[in-house]
Amino acid sequence: MSDQLGKSMLYLSRADVAAAGPGMSEIIAAVEAMFREKGEGHTEMPPKIGIHPMRDAFIHAMPAAIARQKVVGMKWVAGYPENSKRGLPYISGVFILNDAETGLPIALMDCTWITAQRTGAATAVAAKYLAQPDSQTAGILGCGVQGRSNLEALGLCFPLKKIYAYDTHRERATAYAQEMKARFGIEVIAVAEARAAVIDSDIVVTAGPILRKPHATIQPGWFREGAFASLVDFDSYWHPDALREADKFCTDDIPQFEHYRGIGYFRDVPSIYADLGELVTRRKPGRQRKEERTIACNLGLALDDIATAPLIYKRALEKGIGARLPL
Repeated sequence: MSDQLGKSMLYLSRADVAAAGPGMSEIIAAVEAMFREKGEGHTEMPPKIGIHPMRDAFIHAMPAAIARQKVVGMKWVAGYPENSKRGLPYISGVFILNDAETGLPIALMDCTWITAQRTGAATAVAAKYLAQPDSQTAGILGCGVQGRSNLEALGLCFPLKKIYAYDTHRERATAYAQEMKARFGIEVIAVAEARAAVIDSDIVVTAGPILRKPHATIQPGWFREGAFASLVDFDSYWHPDALREADKFCTDDIPQFEHYRGIGYFRDVPSIYADLGELVTRRKPGRQRKEERTIACNLGLALDDIATAPLIYKRALEKGIGARLPL
């Protein structure tokens, strides 16, 4: 046990977290391992405790533990859709990591980078079990932070060759297309209409702001046979009839999904086929037929964060990154 335990904790700024952060492949593996632990009943995570100070804004407390990995912590995270107009990130917050044996805090770190990376990783894990393994085309609707991390994660798991990028602000889609083409060396096309990002895509990711009342842009008939969709922004982009075209509608955590339904979200969605823990442990099969339409509506779990934060903490200690704060 560290001689710093109980005396100080490591503070990691946003830049520190990015500098200490592992690669996306390592995060995907950690998130998949976490869902295996979840599926086997070795995790603890209550539904998000949240407040909503403004319309479509939220601040959530997200505690979680993975028993066999001996990791415990909590994220305090905010999402404010109007922040972009102020030049501020939509998602912000901090993560606190505790010593599993004593409960004492050992690290405090910015959670912006963690949230982006683990969300992309969760999409990739869901896609591993629900998408066609030879998927070559993807539509990204919402060209912000999540649009970037989700594409990065999917590109590591699928032979993607063409990306359709859509955003309600056309200039963002154009900039995204140029950046992602240069970064990953694949064809990325900025499209003017949402439909164009959906109809020819093997994988669809919707990554706009989370809204209590969906704008329902994606209409029935757009979601092609055999495609997979990851709903990073809840059901905000989807018309209910389009969602009902799915053969399998999954989520990352059913109790949390029902919690959100109880406070006014998900008013008109299909019944849940499985959660990711059930898919990863093979308790329920994922994709079974090539022509199936499948959806994963991942809510973003505290368990995603607790799977990722210890990797950052360990690398920060190894690299001497961060500052000590006295307790």
